[in-house]
Amino acid sequence: MRASGLAALAGLLLVVSACSGVELDAAARAEEAPPSSLTPLSADTTAARAATTTAPPTTTSPPETTTTAAPKGRLVISGVGDTNLDPGYIPAFQAEGYEYAFSGLQDIFLDDDLTIVNLECAATTLGAPVKELFNFNCDIAALPIAREAGVEVANLANNHGADYGEEALLDTKANVEAAGIEPVGVGRTVAEATRPALFEINGWKIAVIGFGGVVPWPDWVATEDDAGMASGDDIELMARVVADAAQLADLVVVTVHWGVELDLQPRQEDIERANAMVEAGADIIFGHHPHRLQPLELIDGKPVAWSLGNFIWPRLSSAGSKTAIAQAIVAPDGTITACLIPVDIESSGHPVVQVDYRGNCEW
Repeated sequence: MRASGLAALAGLLLVVSACSGVELDAAARAEEAPPSSLTPLSADTTAARAATTTAPPTTTSPPETTTTAAPKGRLVISGVGDTNLDPGYIPAFQAEGYEYAFSGLQDIFLDDDLTIVNLECAATTLGAPVKELFNFNCDIAALPIAREAGVEVANLANNHGADYGEEALLDTKANVEAAGIEPVGVGRTVAEATRPALFEINGWKIAVIGFGGVVPWPDWVATEDDAGMASGDDIELMARVVADAAQLADLVVVTVHWGVELDLQPRQEDIERANAMVEAGADIIFGHHPHRLQPLELIDGKPVAWSLGNFIWPRLSSAGSKTAIAQAIVAPDGTITACLIPVDIESSGHPVVQVDYRGNCEW
């Protein structure tokens, strides 16, 4: 459908004008580590013939029927990076409540049509910590508050989703779903882990897919027989899943955990993944993991936010606290424009939008 080779990548990647106020501090790189159904329509018609003894036979055909698709309206889709609702990692939640995490956002997530976050934790009471430097255990009670704030989709395929083991990962998926948020990127098998969340909004059919690279342990990856996450390192799988989703939906949105911590630009392997997914039918890509904000660019006219950095996270450094909400605005004719709305994590767990977002993203 679209052919873009790596050799022509420089001509295909066009920088989208980001909103004013988003700056990166490279000197800080060493500071931080850390329901709807899509039902096909069909119709069978038969001709009825009537005859009388006094007139020639006449043929009566049933009235013609047509199926008219709902007119498409404008669509606004938001994506953000690493979202952590662990009160042990962000003690401010114990004093301020989880509403604190969303109170500086000017109701952006309520005003848009679809909001996608990367949930960087296990939201469960099951399991035990695996051997990692950090283990994040988000409070299940925070999930309905995130939904009330406008979050509709959570990617669970990341390097902290299985922090408490396989049973806890699947329990997290169930708890996220019970809160009214669609979980993507994990499942009991690879087929379930790669299954898109499907929406019908403003006349558009939308598929959202989650992938997780940066896998700490090989057994975190879902297989035909084992639970886990949808691999964000298997480029053939990623392209095939996107192509399948493109047969179901008008728009395919990918949320993917990839890259290298503290990098300010995407690496070649992720550029290759993005190209393959766009060629397969991806329309919007939201990336995360590096804990730094990276550029928003276009591949064949499709916006790719390489890394959306931290979002609901401790304020560990100035560079790590400069982040953004990526917004893709789809016009009724299918044209997609995109921008970054600058956000600063002014205090731990409290991201604050820095501009009047409507003016910046041309709402």
